[in-house]
Amino acid sequence: MKKDDPDCPVRKQVVPSMKEKENKFGMPNYLIWKENRATDEVRPDSIARQYIDRIAFTVTDVCANYCRHCFRKEVVVDRDLKLRMDVEEGLQWITEHEEIRDVLITGGDPFILSDDKIDYLIRKLREIPHIQMIRFGTRTPIVLPHRITPGLKKVLSGYHKVPIWINTQCNHANEITEHTAKAVYDLLSCGVNVGNQAVLLKGINDDTESFKALHQKLLTVRIRPYYVFYCEPAPGIDHFRTTVEKGAELIRDAIRGHTTGLAQPMYVIATNIGKIPLMPDYYIVDKNEKEYTLKNYQGKTTLWPNMPE
Repeated sequence: MKKDDPDCPVRKQVVPSMKEKENKFGMPNYLIWKENRATDEVRPDSIARQYIDRIAFTVTDVCANYCRHCFRKEVVVDRDLKLRMDVEEGLQWITEHEEIRDVLITGGDPFILSDDKIDYLIRKLREIPHIQMIRFGTRTPIVLPHRITPGLKKVLSGYHKVPIWINTQCNHANEITEHTAKAVYDLLSCGVNVGNQAVLLKGINDDTESFKALHQKLLTVRIRPYYVFYCEPAPGIDHFRTTVEKGAELIRDAIRGHTTGLAQPMYVIATNIGKIPLMPDYYIVDKNEKEYTLKNYQGKTTLWPNMPE
């Protein structure tokens, strides 16, 4: 980050601000609500659930980088909420719930764990017959790229019937360095795909120039844009939030048609009932029994036949 620039988009994400004391819209006990921890279902603290067939497996509360906008701020940054990250309890729960086919290993940042512990998690999950996919959520390719060591590559490598996917978080083009490019290439060489889950942040990536530059630069280092998340109503991060509509407007005005479709993420809000897409239909201008009127990114229109069911 630029040490002498208070508006540096990297600095804003990591340096605490007095604005964090303002909390008009942040929900108290947000994580309890978001991760459905106050329901009748008995789960270990390490298991968060919004879906029937997939869960988030929280294995640590330690990170490589402490983002000020973190939706798990109560656990990871402020430490106001105490959760018991017991890996064995979590593995046992997953084993007993045959409807679970997809496990997201998260934290904190799971790549802060040792190679041996990561290897153990992967091996134990692959031993569970109903698990079909393992995902890791980690910022290390961006903030600690030298964590992608030969030892970690050995753990992740090889052909397996239960594949590994990685999603990282990069919110501004300035975060992407040659070190990140090399780390991502090493992960891809292990047979691991890498996607990006950006967070829409006011004053950081909520203008068309920054938004487009971020998603174009991600592709130059082989990271596929996956999601853009609306900044969640965790306590103390009001100053990072835009209007809900802003993300869809940015995709319309900066990405769709303005650059390759590979650069287009899905814009969503993550809620206690799962992720909800927020992409209005900007492109169907009119429809009648005969045809549709469609509009492109330049405002040009064309006609398309209305096919009956």
